[in-house]
Amino acid sequence: MRRSKQDAEKTRLKVIDAALTLFSRNGYSNTTLAMIAAEAGYSRGPIYWHFKNKDDLYQAVLAMSQEPLEQLVTELEDTKAGPLRAIELFIRRWLDLLVEDVWFRQSFEILLNKTELTEQMVPTLERERSLTLSIVDALSACFAKAQQSGLIPADDSPRSLALLVYSQLMGVTQSWLFAPDLFDLDAEKDFFIQRMLSSCGMD
Repeated sequence: MRRSKQDAEKTRLKVIDAALTLFSRNGYSNTTLAMIAAEAGYSRGPIYWHFKNKDDLYQAVLAMSQEPLEQLVTELEDTKAGPLRAIELFIRRWLDLLVEDVWFRQSFEILLNKTELTEQMVPTLERERSLTLSIVDALSACFAKAQQSGLIPADDSPRSLALLVYSQLMGVTQSWLFAPDLFDLDAEKDFFIQRMLSSCGMD
């Protein structure tokens, strides 16, 4: 029984991996379950065993591929480091994941460049907006602590600073995914981090 559960989970992960690859390459609308099954090396039977339909699989793909980002938010909220160090680590880890984690990178590719915003995408949009809000809230809390401790000027609201960091991260992410030959993200990473920190008064 234990082995069959392990095998079932391996199958599920293989289907998700195949779906991630095809959704990021072809887009949601241009990817069929038959294509995903072929990519994974299965018939469509194992897909329907784990997922109700393509929409259900799509939700599972994004939920799993964005777990690292959700973990980053949790770490930012629970950090024992100082608030400025926590913000720097959040920014750095986000960019590291883009370079190093294929699933993380593909999840952004799907969301930003390969998904049509149709009625079917409403649950996805609601989930992503909720995640965005949690990121901004966690960053805002860190900036508020930094201002209260006199570590940065209190000229701007913590939320405005959080929105600035989030917008800069999303801008770098989308620009790189849209035109990867435009710049080497790994090589430019430290430059982006420093400029993001400087823009928020973190010299």
